[in-house]
Amino acid sequence: MISKGDQTMTMRHLIPAGRAKAFSLALALAAALLSAPGKAATTSLDFYFPTPVQGPLARELTRIVKEFNEKNADIDVVAVYTGSYDDTRVKAQAAIAAGKPPGVALMSANFVLEFVLNRQIEPIEDYLVENKVDPKSFLDDFWPAVRPNATIDGKIYAIPYQNSTPLLYINADHFREAGLDPAQPPKTWADLVSYAEKLTKREGDQVVRWGLTMPSAYDYCGWLIQSFTMANGGLFYNPSYGGEVYYDQPSTLGALQLWKDLAFKYKVMPQGVIDPNQVSADFFAGKASMVVLSTGSLSFIRNGAKFPYRVGFMPRNVRNAVPIGGGSLIAFAGLTPEQRKAAWRFMSYMTSAEQLGYWSRFTGYFSPRKSSYDLPEMKEFIAQHPDALTALEQLEYAGPWLAVYDTVAVRKAMEDQVQAVLSGKKEPGQAVKDAQKAADEIMRPLTEKITGGVGP
Repeated sequence: MISKGDQTMTMRHLIPAGRAKAFSLALALAAALLSAPGKAATTSLDFYFPTPVQGPLARELTRIVKEFNEKNADIDVVAVYTGSYDDTRVKAQAAIAAGKPPGVALMSANFVLEFVLNRQIEPIEDYLVENKVDPKSFLDDFWPAVRPNATIDGKIYAIPYQNSTPLLYINADHFREAGLDPAQPPKTWADLVSYAEKLTKREGDQVVRWGLTMPSAYDYCGWLIQSFTMANGGLFYNPSYGGEVYYDQPSTLGALQLWKDLAFKYKVMPQGVIDPNQVSADFFAGKASMVVLSTGSLSFIRNGAKFPYRVGFMPRNVRNAVPIGGGSLIAFAGLTPEQRKAAWRFMSYMTSAEQLGYWSRFTGYFSPRKSSYDLPEMKEFIAQHPDALTALEQLEYAGPWLAVYDTVAVRKAMEDQVQAVLSGKKEPGQAVKDAQKAADEIMRPLTEKITGGVGP
């Protein structure tokens, strides 16, 4: 084997003496070109982001980051796709534990409290003040419903980016076939049951079309049981304190009973745990007449449905009410002064009225920023796609998303029980008691700190 040094010597021996000097200069120039950086970036910043639909949304967000880098030659934001919201939380905490936190992350809006309790993120308010932006004026441009999950103790810790509410999507052709008006989706729980019964089609004992399907896999499941609890007149958790949930209250029990009855009593919805991808696939295939999905699925439904569809509010029992969903941008503690400046420029770019408006049009998430809807391109889009207004109209009845100590574990304490009920393994009454007991135990470190060692 010939070493690199031997290769160079051999080449020199093969070159005529008169050209040796020119060859040496050529080697030096090649080495300089190979070592020259491709971009004169002075600050590098990792950006962790999830997307519920991995393909098109992840690719587009990566393209937006690339566009930012091209416009800011002194900053290199490295886009890191991190999977689901839950995956992003785990990976961010692992990076923090390893002493290499990302600079910025798009995190589930209801995880902000947990990162604050762990002192792992910086207040966005500090960035605003440093850059001579009035925090109150800044926050005022965001819809009131998205503010609670972004602020802790009156201080801004996150910038809402992609926000949603659950929505009811209906197949207009199926409605007409069943003698229902697609312009009048079900408004109450009683309507929902009645419509679903009329829309369900059977051939003997075989269901060939479900009147309704809803996702009950992790994350979606917790979000929707909170939505039904709120619509049943109750609170799902204490939004002023991160150590209290109301899983065993009558409003939550009634919500879970409705979910069970849809599958087991009225038999208008499949039993068992249903993945959101299956829900949308059944809707597209005409196997489900009504589905509950996120506002963030609107563009996916719009592009995938080969039939006329409509979008409606989540049906109510006692009141119209839904939880906010989606993600917010957060900045991690421990950044250098240069990284802080880069992080602010990046977050400012990503959350401008123009960028948030574009992301809303591309995905179906509503823009959390009011001023996005003043832009000509947004007005034109709404005129062409009035279904994009439904989520905005439902914001009047929206509240914050479950945010407590160890949110994911507390959420799963309820989700495990909901899934047990939907699989026919447990009754709702016992399920909510077991969920409450498990959640209280998970939150015990915080409650004992607050109560001086006396747990719930």
